[in-house]
Amino acid sequence: MEHPVAARAPDRVGRGRGRGIGAAGLKKSQLKPWLKKQWCLSKLDGEYLAKMEDVLELYAQPAHPGRARLCFDERPCQLLGEKLAALPARPGQVARQDHEYVRHGTAVVLLAYDLDTGQRYAQVRARRTKADYADFLHQVLTTHYADAARVDLVQDNLNTHAYGSFYEHLPVAQARALSRQVRFHFTPRHGSWLNMAELEFSALARQCLDRRIASLDELARQVQAWATERNRRAVKVNWSFTLAKAEDKLQHWYTKVNPVNKPEPPSQTG
Repeated sequence: MEHPVAARAPDRVGRGRGRGIGAAGLKKSQLKPWLKKQWCLSKLDGEYLAKMEDVLELYAQPAHPGRARLCFDERPCQLLGEKLAALPARPGQVARQDHEYVRHGTAVVLLAYDLDTGQRYAQVRARRTKADYADFLHQVLTTHYADAARVDLVQDNLNTHAYGSFYEHLPVAQARALSRQVRFHFTPRHGSWLNMAELEFSALARQCLDRRIASLDELARQVQAWATERNRRAVKVNWSFTLAKAEDKLQHWYTKVNPVNKPEPPSQTG
């Protein structure tokens, strides 16, 4: 809701009424200092374009036997409990809850999404450390992709997302096996929109996390129930942004990164 301006511009000293601030005056509610827009002020450079194209090319490839394509990401969550017991719904009246809540700490949802099968694997953990990252991927890959010779993994550039995490927290034989099996594909900085796991988290937020959940165990149960239901239906992400569309829509940035990419002007005939 937009609030009215607190006070009118003062009249000028002397006879008559002033026109307000500035020579042309200022209409009521023209300035709204309590409002602001927020967006990602990212710089598209050559590194951004290279990583974007790498991910888009991976998405465009057909499925291959013996090869898997996964998107991995993490989402922090607050654990919130009720300060006062909520009132259940009754005929003609929706359920009601008090606006105050009790904080019970935080948790993290780790998720890997298989874009070929429409399956997702999720776990809830107290933290997102290198150990959590290595253990989660080790569990997912050895349980569901033991026969895959290669696993392409799309993820962001968080410092825990590295082969070194395997070696620091798994026996060397397991770390070596994972490192040889997994190929990393990093999204660019501020390019999380390229990760299909982000779309899964968007669905999770709408369908599961739109309520107060007070404990780690309850969050784990809710997330697992959500994942099981979507896996039963093999829900897939309908990805439509291709490399050709990127080159068309981001032509200005391709040219800005390297002027030789400037499109040729249309030829004059006749």
